[in-house]
Amino acid sequence: MPKKTDPEKKILQTLTGKSLIKQQVYDNTRQAFRMICATLQQFTERINLELEANDPRIRLVYQEKSEFNVDLKVAGDILVFDMHSNIFQFDRQHEIWKTAYIKNDFSAGYSGIISIYNFLADSLKYRRMEDLGYLIARIFINKNNHFFVQGKRQSGFNFTTLGSKTFNQQTTTKIIQTAVQYALDFDLLVPPYDAVKMINLAQVEQNISDSRIKTGKRLGFQFRSDDVGA
Repeated sequence: MPKKTDPEKKILQTLTGKSLIKQQVYDNTRQAFRMICATLQQFTERINLELEANDPRIRLVYQEKSEFNVDLKVAGDILVFDMHSNIFQFDRQHEIWKTAYIKNDFSAGYSGIISIYNFLADSLKYRRMEDLGYLIARIFINKNNHFFVQGKRQSGFNFTTLGSKTFNQQTTTKIIQTAVQYALDFDLLVPPYDAVKMINLAQVEQNISDSRIKTGKRLGFQFRSDDVGA
């Protein structure tokens, strides 16, 4: 066998080091997403049983769009759970680099990402492509199956310290319950008059209700993400 050159040694070190870590992160994130999907199905069944005695129009609907994307319809809202297929590292200005957890193990900073978006159900039903959705939380999972949730401070997500918790059934249920309650707590606001005072004839021909005016929830506070604790 020919002797390996120095560049080849470096490539091998990278493949057996960083690449294996990223593969482990991906496997953990994939398993976490499967857990989210299963928990969403169970959550939907439990809530729908309680809703049977009420208006049949008010039901939760769980739908798998792909192996990386599922929806949960909650009344007039849609929660989209989306797993990114790639693995990421935080930028050098991120608070995570100041934590003792990452200082002790640089490779624990590689993370998979599962995002939760909030759309209006009618945006998808009527395919209003100009309508807005909001990122309400991102779940980061690393090689040790440790995780934290980045979200709006007002959202109620309290898993903000990387290295203190592992992703499990209990935390999955809590994240889903918090996301659903968060979406239900904020209502659609009337758009400003000046934003809708004029439309053109083409928009009338299409349908006034689908006039390419962006529709989305306007939250009554400034967006500010949770930081990662030490």
